[in-house]
Amino acid sequence: MAIEDKEKVLKFGEMSVTGRLIDASNATLFASVSAEGHEIECIYKPVAGERPLWDFPDGTLAQREFAAYAISSFGGFNVVPYTLLREGPFGLGMVQEWIDIDESIDLMNFFSLDHPQLRKMALFDAVINNTDRKIGHLLPTHSGEVLGCDHGVTFHTEDKLRTVLWQWAGNPLTETEIAQLENLLLLIDGELKPILEELITAAEIDATITRINRLIDSKVFPLPSQEWPPVPWPAF
Repeated sequence: MAIEDKEKVLKFGEMSVTGRLIDASNATLFASVSAEGHEIECIYKPVAGERPLWDFPDGTLAQREFAAYAISSFGGFNVVPYTLLREGPFGLGMVQEWIDIDESIDLMNFFSLDHPQLRKMALFDAVINNTDRKIGHLLPTHSGEVLGCDHGVTFHTEDKLRTVLWQWAGNPLTETEIAQLENLLLLIDGELKPILEELITAAEIDATITRINRLIDSKVFPLPSQEWPPVPWPAF
């Protein structure tokens, strides 16, 4: 289905909640959205079901998920499934297209590989300051893509990168990656700016710009922090 059709169905279709992912710390509901003879399975995370966190403002995780999608899409990373904000049965929330993963892939072996799709996600996580890239958040598809989910704890003003994808730590960025980051800076100052301003704070946008400039100037992937645990726990 074309992205325009996905947007139309997910944004305006009738949503029916059919289950809940019980392992998630916040309310994470399995749903389907139907419109004009099309049906799309999705994940629905209502703001009302978000658990308060000590280091993130209450009721902002859905917006951060959508901001992560915007960076992924506009910035050419393309590692986040189609995502939007809309009203659902339990109020405003994040809605994300459900991804059927390739279950033949053993994530416990896969996550540590020197894989180009994982490398792209590692760079994306450094940009959005992802504090929770777990193994179970990786979604390898049957077509060979590797997507990621659960981007609610992102864009903090303090450096809080926690991830299982450290296999490129300190490695040089390619010229293509640097050009991608430079283009992303232009987008954040241009067409992405009004989108992000509706989702995260001005300080968080400035911190994102600072992180991107740091990557461009250093020309290497970030190193694990010595001040806090660099790997989320549990790692899966």
